[in-house]
Amino acid sequence: MTRIDWLVLKRLSSRIGATVFIFYGLIALVESLDTWRFTVVSEQAGTLMAIVMVAMSAVRWTIKTLPVTVLMGAILGLADLKARHELTVIKASGISIWRAVRAPTIAVICISFVIALGAETASTQINRGLYPTPPGQAALLTPPGEIWLEQEGEGQRYVMLARSMAPGGTQLGDVTIFRSGGDEAPRIEAPEALLENGHWRLPIATARTASAPPETLRDYQLPTSSTPGEISLKLASTEDMTFFDLARLLQSGVADPSVRAAANMRLLKLLALPLVLSGSLFIAFAFTAGYRRDTSLGPAVLYGIVLGFVVFVITEMADRAGSTGVLDPTFAAVGPALVAMVIGVTVLLHKEDGRT
Repeated sequence: MTRIDWLVLKRLSSRIGATVFIFYGLIALVESLDTWRFTVVSEQAGTLMAIVMVAMSAVRWTIKTLPVTVLMGAILGLADLKARHELTVIKASGISIWRAVRAPTIAVICISFVIALGAETASTQINRGLYPTPPGQAALLTPPGEIWLEQEGEGQRYVMLARSMAPGGTQLGDVTIFRSGGDEAPRIEAPEALLENGHWRLPIATARTASAPPETLRDYQLPTSSTPGEISLKLASTEDMTFFDLARLLQSGVADPSVRAAANMRLLKLLALPLVLSGSLFIAFAFTAGYRRDTSLGPAVLYGIVLGFVVFVITEMADRAGSTGVLDPTFAAVGPALVAMVIGVTVLLHKEDGRT
């Protein structure tokens, strides 16, 4: 790397770092206002761990806002280069904007992988240990304290309702099973259900029908195509799963298409983070680094920030669509990043045409 690369990298990294730190402080302040959660964690693990929980929760939200904060920090860094006339000297020396953007792009890509595989994993593990998503509350439409599972196996379809779960999802407590059609009892109640080798085993169960008295069943089995990892993922949120957890679960196989889509989307979104941040960096260069006769950067900065928020909103919308299976997870994760990069490169080509 040349001295010019180091100069551009130093200016941009300092401004991006300051912007991310300011946003992190604001997010941590908002997280600390949730006094009920802070009190619960402090009673269970102590005040110090409650503070750690707030800090790690703020880290997760800061990572979500990186496309916008990187864009704003890069714009501030480029504005500083222009104010010091350093960018003017760089371009006057015959160095193109593509040469100037090379070092920051490489740095952003490398740091993105560290964030996606390191910081995200650490914050997720700490949050999962201190304040995980309660079972049954991963979806807002699920009543608190209830766990609903739609199961299928060997041509049988049934719905399970449980009110407690052991870690890992292989043991459910206070279970009620609803079935429709066939000659089997339409409703079965059991104190517990154990997931073993492709079936749910109910050590003691009660079968209820409308035309007969209750019947006691022992070691009753219901076939299922779900694996323990899949059940665990159904009863939690993908936000509580690290990159490596998701990779192991998907490698072992997930039968439920909705769960598979949510896990794929979360995994691919982490892998696509370098592309998203590179797109934000290109947008910053496109709307700030171009030649202007006047020294006013207000309109360019405003356009860049607005476009950055648009990219962020599109990314989050694609995340929701990919998690629910409406869009293919690969397209939903990579599409917005490629759109941001295409926008930035197109504007740069338009502004730098004939001057490279």
